[in-house]
Amino acid sequence: MPDFDVDPVSINVGHLVRRNVASLYSSLVTRPTGQAVRLAIENVLAEEVGQFSLSIIDLTQVTIIDFSCADEVVAKLLLRYIGAERPKEAFFVFRGIKELHRGPIEVVLERQSLAIVAESDTGAFGLIGPVPREEKRAWELLEKMGFVARTDLDGAFPGSEARRALESLVERRVAFRSVSGDYWALSFLMREQA
Repeated sequence: MPDFDVDPVSINVGHLVRRNVASLYSSLVTRPTGQAVRLAIENVLAEEVGQFSLSIIDLTQVTIIDFSCADEVVAKLLLRYIGAERPKEAFFVFRGIKELHRGPIEVVLERQSLAIVAESDTGAFGLIGPVPREEKRAWELLEKMGFVARTDLDGAFPGSEARRALESLVERRVAFRSVSGDYWALSFLMREQA
């Protein structure tokens, strides 16, 4: 059980498009549309109490997403919360990424060297974006375990290379490290609070 409070918030992007862009359709096809949706997501995050947030960005109702919207809603959102000047500790899981969404999202993630945790229709979790082999192995192990206590790190992630990969996952916001030094898979945090 986490030694910190986490209450994942689900953000329905299709709903945000209809509400903020006054459209009957849930298509993300212009940069201004993407920017409006990203700003709406950031407003939701700003209203959350506490310094830590886990948001499920739900694209299930989004019919189309182009490159400019993928850049605004995915890449720029992530970049806002990765840097040292981030307004809070925010982590994201993306849900409902369809095959037609995947191409534009992968391109913008590649361009910015970013990665995201994505939940598939079956409930399985995976990484999308450029991830070095050692980081991918570390993420898969953490995903399988759910969390690793600080006292178990040497056994689970032996060697400095494995530990650097695990720390890089935290820096990239695809894994979480608590103040006590435990590491958590984002999917595990979602399930713990469900």
